[in-house]
Amino acid sequence: MVGDIINLTDEYRQTAGNIVEPLLDEIKETNGIFNISVAGESGAGKSITAAAIAEQLENNGIKVKIFQQDDYFRLPPLSNDQERRKNIARVGTNEVNLSLLDQHLTEAKQGKEIIEKPLTIYAENKITTEVFDMTGIKVCIAEGTYTSLLKNVDRLIFIDRNYKDTYKDRHKRGRDASDPFIEKVLEIEHRIIHKHKALADIIIDKSFNVHFIK
Repeated sequence: MVGDIINLTDEYRQTAGNIVEPLLDEIKETNGIFNISVAGESGAGKSITAAAIAEQLENNGIKVKIFQQDDYFRLPPLSNDQERRKNIARVGTNEVNLSLLDQHLTEAKQGKEIIEKPLTIYAENKITTEVFDMTGIKVCIAEGTYTSLLKNVDRLIFIDRNYKDTYKDRHKRGRDASDPFIEKVLEIEHRIIHKHKALADIIIDKSFNVHFIK
């Protein structure tokens, strides 16, 4: 999504290295594309972690594409927020076209060379499209709150930090205002997302330690 702020730090690079190093042989031995998801609550560090993993992989000669769940929302950000305020029951997985994201990951695995995907421009409150050239790509990373639910993923990473843990980080991003309604939204998302931890192959804990579960 255009408008995201990505600030890679040594802490994230170290965490990414602890994920990538044990996976390198598995990735290289996989025929075709290897799909990874990075899930967690708002502000948990999904986008930064995905970028750090991509950097580590590319340092090892592995080309990467990142698919951001934020691009797959059915409505642009401000419009989605307005609809939530009319009916907070809208908050949840149905706001996101996960099936389209899954389709694009499947197409990548099938060797499709060009993927046309949505692109959200936050400042303009609009969704347009962009084209991914998949030539030479070996790894796709799908990052976003609900990406643990994607079906065509080889490794699922879950960042185990909840919306209370991430308060400061969310406000640094400049997208979550101090708004009681937003906190209600995050509480609803928490009730949905915390169950997804059980689906993970790899868990990043609150101290950024990496745990391989499966």
